[in-house]
Amino acid sequence: MIYYINPEERLTIAKVKEIVDNKMTIALSDEAKRRIQKCRDYLNKKMETQKEPIYGVTTGFGSLCNISISKEQLSQLQKNLVMSHACGVGDEVPQDVVRLMLLLKAQNFCFGYSGAQLQTVQRLIDCYNNNVLPIVYQQGSLGASGDLCPLANLMLPAILGMGEVYYKGRRCDVKDVYAELGWQPIELQSKEGLALLNGTQFMSSYATWCIMKAQRLSQQADMLLALSLDAFDGRIEPFYESLHMVRPHKGQLETAAAVRKYTEGSQIIKQHKEHVQDPYSFRCAPQVHGAAKDTIAYVASVIETEINSTTDNPIVLPDEDMVISGGHFHGEPLAMVLDFLAIAVAELGSISERRTYQLIDAKRGLPSFLVAKPGLNSGFMIPQYAAAAIVSQSKQLCTPCSVDSIPSSQNQEDLVSMGGNAATKCYKVMENTERVMAIELFDAAQALDFRHQQGLKSSPFIENLVAEYRKVVNFVDIDQIMYKHIHASVKFLQDMAL
Repeated sequence: MIYYINPEERLTIAKVKEIVDNKMTIALSDEAKRRIQKCRDYLNKKMETQKEPIYGVTTGFGSLCNISISKEQLSQLQKNLVMSHACGVGDEVPQDVVRLMLLLKAQNFCFGYSGAQLQTVQRLIDCYNNNVLPIVYQQGSLGASGDLCPLANLMLPAILGMGEVYYKGRRCDVKDVYAELGWQPIELQSKEGLALLNGTQFMSSYATWCIMKAQRLSQQADMLLALSLDAFDGRIEPFYESLHMVRPHKGQLETAAAVRKYTEGSQIIKQHKEHVQDPYSFRCAPQVHGAAKDTIAYVASVIETEINSTTDNPIVLPDEDMVISGGHFHGEPLAMVLDFLAIAVAELGSISERRTYQLIDAKRGLPSFLVAKPGLNSGFMIPQYAAAAIVSQSKQLCTPCSVDSIPSSQNQEDLVSMGGNAATKCYKVMENTERVMAIELFDAAQALDFRHQQGLKSSPFIENLVAEYRKVVNFVDIDQIMYKHIHASVKFLQDMAL
């Protein structure tokens, strides 16, 4: 299957997920090609007639914007820009995110406001389709003049044929890949280096990956809530629709409806309860899960706007006969919502860990630490420790990046978003919450098996979920090596068909 990048069709998060999940190839639509070529032709003509300097086209960059560059040096200027800005350090960007960077950079160019050559955009698409993935590093972006540093590391191999890539499952010099594929380095024309490096595709690619993960985690969180609620012998009344209609937040209503659906037909949920109330981690779950849902929906709307925008600089407007130096590369819109998203998903982890604790606390007919002969066996004591440690780290990662700024480029770039840091730590929160939820699944399935021993059954949905889970993680009768079960639980969540 082929996805045609088209400036007249909105790229949605759902469509990105479809492209990724179905391993679709990508191509430029005819309209995208027309717009890209039109903009490049206009810029070439503009340079012949414009006498005044054009930022980034006939001048240096950043605080060097007042230094004019001769026509003979314009290509070297753009090449120098890419090489000098490739300063990435730290851990490597995950390959799934690098692929999104290639896709979203091509998407950025399709609107025809950047001045890139058609062959330059096509090379990004060729890298995506051939799975030629440049090695990009997580640290280096201020999220302000675009993601200069990581985008330079992306473009160095993809466009200039310098540096290293992953190809066919191995790390190699990109020159070897070029030789195998018959590619040649692209000679950059005026503005192209700036068009390649200015932009928010490091942040927006992380954001797109994170929002897809967050949507999945949100749905799974409701499933695990229903499982834990029944395993804990909890009450269903806090999930009644009539209750939530008097405070009708959309996400709250959706969570309550999901739990009602997942527990439908359960013997446990219907049986008489001696307890009048459940702890907050159960009773207030619609409010907490729902607030996360509403946050995820808002963040998704911001990300979709971003990936359907032109975010480099300067912006070339052929129809208005203007080349305008503005600030569309500034990452503040993404930095703020990435901070917000991290908080929302961290809270899903926090409430998940609290439910895990309630299950091991020897309440409502469940044994201490969910194991026979506690004392001789520690059972599920330490998985809760692990969940608590992960939750604590996520809380620390939720310190907002978007309120910080360190001026750069001789104070020309005097307020930056730090959106790159917001992106990478949000990614870590997604992974952390998935691990915490896997521990809840591990504990809740164990607790439900004790209900089975009491002659009680849950709903068909929950019983089927646990039956599938038991194919990869067994009931723990006596102490076993637990980390293998936790790792298998993580993979179960990752592979689960929703």
